[in-house]
Amino acid sequence: MTTLYGTSQSRAARSLWALEELGVKYTHVATAIGSGSRAPEFLKINPNGHVPALEDGGEIFWESMAINLYLAEKYGKAPFWPASVAERGHAYQWSFWAMTETEPHLLTLLGHKLFLPKEQRSDKAIADATNALKAPLGVLDAHLKGRAYLLGNDFTIADLNVASVLGLANFVQLDLAGTPAANAWLGTCLARPANQKASGMK
Repeated sequence: MTTLYGTSQSRAARSLWALEELGVKYTHVATAIGSGSRAPEFLKINPNGHVPALEDGGEIFWESMAINLYLAEKYGKAPFWPASVAERGHAYQWSFWAMTETEPHLLTLLGHKLFLPKEQRSDKAIADATNALKAPLGVLDAHLKGRAYLLGNDFTIADLNVASVLGLANFVQLDLAGTPAANAWLGTCLARPANQKASGMK
């Protein structure tokens, strides 16, 4: 039995995408951030009070990237789950890169453009986050020139994980025209049917 807790309006979206991409049969419990994730019954699953959380075969996992890498290793086959140790190392590398180099700045943009009360929004914070993203996006763009996907010619868990983070760029209307290879790659990844289905869930 596989159960994923969390809504598509949270980091759970990337785990829903992974489940759909892998064709795993699962139950989706659309646990909301806040009221749902702080409910006593959910805290028994994830005492941190965050989504997503995964129950699979009696095991419980937190953290979206850990969930996705676990799912890919357990249920995936090459090329989606890379065959070699070196390729898997690169999949870990890019997954963690997205979380450390880009997501904090994207979340700053999300807050100051959309979520924070207007009196708490800062044009300087927006400018600083936009400027901070230029270097990592340049790294990604340079890497993707001449490649269809992060690890070569095939879509892998690395692409899913990174695209799931960078999808926020579209949401906050970040201009990616200066990184055309990354922009084209992101559009290709986000257009995949599994992501479209996951994004349409509760």
